[in-house]
Amino acid sequence: MQLEFFSALDTGRARSNNEDAVRIDERLALAVLADGMGGYNAGEVASAMTVDSVCEDIARWLAEDRGPRDEEEIRQALMASAQRANRAVFDASQSRAEYAGMGTTLVAALFNDDRVWVGHVGDSRAYRLRGGRLEQLSRDHSLLQEQIDAGLLTPEEAVYSMNRNLVTRAVGVEPDVELEVVGHDLRSGDVVLLCSDGLSDMLPDATIAQVMRASDSLELTAQALIAAANAAGGRDNISVVLVRAKGGAAQAGRAWWPFRRA
Repeated sequence: MQLEFFSALDTGRARSNNEDAVRIDERLALAVLADGMGGYNAGEVASAMTVDSVCEDIARWLAEDRGPRDEEEIRQALMASAQRANRAVFDASQSRAEYAGMGTTLVAALFNDDRVWVGHVGDSRAYRLRGGRLEQLSRDHSLLQEQIDAGLLTPEEAVYSMNRNLVTRAVGVEPDVELEVVGHDLRSGDVVLLCSDGLSDMLPDATIAQVMRASDSLELTAQALIAAANAAGGRDNISVVLVRAKGGAAQAGRAWWPFRRA
């Protein structure tokens, strides 16, 4: 399975700075996205620290010559990388007054042939487009999602809620954080989307799916998603990562890939 990556970021129409951060490491088949929060430039500091830390940590883990890893080891490695990033952001927020209270969401996707492991904290999301059908792979860690789960709001009512941006879990806010990690199957033709809430809050899933179905170009698709979010109001920074799985020979340089199924 070959992978094609593309990412794009936009400040949106209401913000003057961008607190989102994205990192892609095609050699590791890893994509990481974070949406920062905090005063001054603290949000962008938290998001940049987090995506860099997770990528570096996974790179070190994969470089260890320990033989094939099973799915539980992969899950634990992703969780450990998020916890180390969390501790770095938390310590920085405690030691520097200008960083006080900073934090960030996190969503990461680690690919291996016919599997993708999605780990997330907060309300940045992962989706998979398959055969024209869009499926949300992550579940928001938010007050709004808890109200939906409790039956206090319907998904339709949630669109108009004032609590859309209240997350219940974030990187760097507490000394410890738990990354939720779930593995999903991957087929040739699938497109995985990672995005900040600057996209998902502006566009319903049906519109996101419609835009993604309209073009085979990941670059044009990313540009169209950002344009649609801005046309809908652009109230926040918008970040998008698109990854397409394509059938064919293994990618050059990936023969060492150390994963195995449990």
